[in-house]
Amino acid sequence: MFLEPQETMPQTSVFSSILTPGCSGQGLPGMGERGGGGTGSGELIFQDGRLVSGSLEALMEHLVPTVDYYPDVKLKSFSAKIVQLLKEWTEAFPFDFQGEKAMAELKTITQRVTQYDEENGTVKRAIAQMTQNLLLSLAARSQLQELREKLRPPPGDKGPVLKAKPPAAQKDILGVCCDPLVLAQQLTHIELERVSSVHPEDLMQVISHMDAPDNHRCRGDLTKTYGLEAYDNWFNCLSMLVATEVCRVVKKKQRTRMVEFFIDVARECFNIGNFNSMMAIISGMNLSPVARLKKTWSKVKTAKFDVLEHHMDPSSNFCNYRTALQGATQRSQTAHSSREKIVIPVFNLFVKDIYFLHKIHANRLPNGQVNFKKFWEISRQIHDFMTWTQVECPFEKDRKIQSYLLTAPVYSEEALFIASFESEGPENHMEKDSWKTLRTTLLNRA
Repeated sequence: MFLEPQETMPQTSVFSSILTPGCSGQGLPGMGERGGGGTGSGELIFQDGRLVSGSLEALMEHLVPTVDYYPDVKLKSFSAKIVQLLKEWTEAFPFDFQGEKAMAELKTITQRVTQYDEENGTVKRAIAQMTQNLLLSLAARSQLQELREKLRPPPGDKGPVLKAKPPAAQKDILGVCCDPLVLAQQLTHIELERVSSVHPEDLMQVISHMDAPDNHRCRGDLTKTYGLEAYDNWFNCLSMLVATEVCRVVKKKQRTRMVEFFIDVARECFNIGNFNSMMAIISGMNLSPVARLKKTWSKVKTAKFDVLEHHMDPSSNFCNYRTALQGATQRSQTAHSSREKIVIPVFNLFVKDIYFLHKIHANRLPNGQVNFKKFWEISRQIHDFMTWTQVECPFEKDRKIQSYLLTAPVYSEEALFIASFESEGPENHMEKDSWKTLRTTLLNRA
């Protein structure tokens, strides 16, 4: 089960050296490695050398040196590890320090650490560099958020939406790119560019945002998750673009070709490891206005599409997809080329996995200890995701194709149904009623 904590957790050099029971110096009572769970609230419990549970008090006692105990051989080494810990924290979650109180506390800690700098100012220089990077990161993200707020469309505005068929002379996707592999590569370019704006703190923010009641969700929360919203919207736009490209074609033969083209594109996305675009394309072809085109689908060679749907079968918690994702992950870990490193998971499934992992496993164990094992697993999944987002796209960028994908107008849901019914008339009472309602709506508007 994907939600069960795994034994292999990612650890930075700081955590692997500090949060293990084998620290040098005199250990505290109960700090030894324990195979199972303990009942004492003052203990830290380790499994296979990794912290899995314990109280916050015991953790602080384990980390902070005293007269009789220190976690490392030399205090100066410990100071360097504290700086490394702060560096990783400020890089991964800079928004934790945007408030004056948090910055003041960070300053207090760094000032204390520099008192023990015995390495010719090495620690002091590292702190200065960390602080500068933090301030630059906060400033950059603040400016980006302000720009996004200015560009945020009004509620209900989905961008360029067509409510009727465009002129016949207007280009379709095949007039811009007729090679499924090339289009899949350009989709991968867009995916990697957009997902790079998602940060670890965004993924953690979405957990608290989902947890909070509607009346307690503040505007700041929405701003912080804008990167997530923008990336999720890309999925929906691609699905609607696929449906538009199919439904706008008048002739059945050309429409069949369009469907088969997108099936081939989705297949190439799968081979690349771009599961998000693949799922978006499948979702677009499964929208009712496209799925109901039985005469068109009867001419389509659906064997490839059946294989794609098998990979994305939602049964058993998307077991087939998770198997394919695991295969792509293993390929990425042993990759000899940048092309083999590409892993783009289905984003909305990934976010749901993180959220349900958070919801199913408690923050604290029945004995009151912090369930560190849960947080290691959340950390592992986010660490894997961030590794995937940092892959540089190896494919040559085609600005003409990307421009079409990002700016081509799409049909509204209503226009999709109108185009669908005009291509293939309604076949049952429900469709006839829907078609009648749509025509009435159009006449009233006229």
